[in-house]
Amino acid sequence: MQSFLDPAVLFFVFGILAGALRSNLEIPPQIARFLSLYLLMALGLKGGFALAQSGLTTQVSISLGLALLLAVSVPGLGYVVLRRWLSGFDAAAIAATYGSVSAVTFITAVQYLDTHSITFGGHMAAAMALMESPAIIMAVLLANLVRRRQGVATAVANPGPLPKVMHEALTDGAQLLLIGAMLVGVLSGESGKAAMQPFAGDLFKGMLAFFLLDMGLLAARNMAGLRSQPPLLIAYAIGAPLLHASMALGLSVLGGLSQGNAALLMVLAASASYIAVPAVVRHAIPEANPSLYFGMSLGLTFPLNILLGIPLYVSVAQRVIGG
Repeated sequence: MQSFLDPAVLFFVFGILAGALRSNLEIPPQIARFLSLYLLMALGLKGGFALAQSGLTTQVSISLGLALLLAVSVPGLGYVVLRRWLSGFDAAAIAATYGSVSAVTFITAVQYLDTHSITFGGHMAAAMALMESPAIIMAVLLANLVRRRQGVATAVANPGPLPKVMHEALTDGAQLLLIGAMLVGVLSGESGKAAMQPFAGDLFKGMLAFFLLDMGLLAARNMAGLRSQPPLLIAYAIGAPLLHASMALGLSVLGGLSQGNAALLMVLAASASYIAVPAVVRHAIPEANPSLYFGMSLGLTFPLNILLGIPLYVSVAQRVIGG
């Protein structure tokens, strides 16, 4: 219940209610884009400042390695499961969506840990950056495999799509901003942290609340489309994040991660992309139905993670890993 009293989460709920009431309240796209970039920049700076203080420790290396392992295993598992009921193209697109990560879910989790005084490593922002692209690349490879099996002349119709997709996935502006801000934080260290505190610290929660208001409005618009989705996909949108979070928890225990780092790894594994992956997959896998992967991630999985998932994952990490 305490998580619902967080102002940022309350603004998200308010946005959902306003959207459900069909209010004309809206955040201009340019402002929403600015807020998104601000949050990524502030998160990168925070992570960089923390890395400058801690250095490259064993736990940092283990955390990044586990993140990369999840980034490959989650979409692979998702494709195998979904392929039993869906076309190869839809299975690849949904697997990529749930194999990648939601930056806003991660940022909200970071704020939740800060509010509850639970320590975590700034390097987890780098883990988020690592987990964004592998699922996209895997989905394109799987889609190309399906095309070959179906006898589609990909070499003629779409020559060499993978290099272009890899370039888009690895040079996405938001991801580059996150990495660049992190490097700035590492290089500037404590002096940079003090100079940027009003920007990266004091403004952060207010900006997050404003952005979550917009996300609540957007989520409400996509919830209506869930009624037309098969029950199987609704179950996947709810159950897959829990399974992926459990996988992350098991790896965290094996890797000896702290409570905070384990909780964030669980959040990353349980989140689903609704920006980066749909933008790339829409062009790279045009055969897939966007209403499936976009509607599931934004209309159901994102709200569930924000409202219930984050406090659940943090609580489970605390209970399993302990002090």
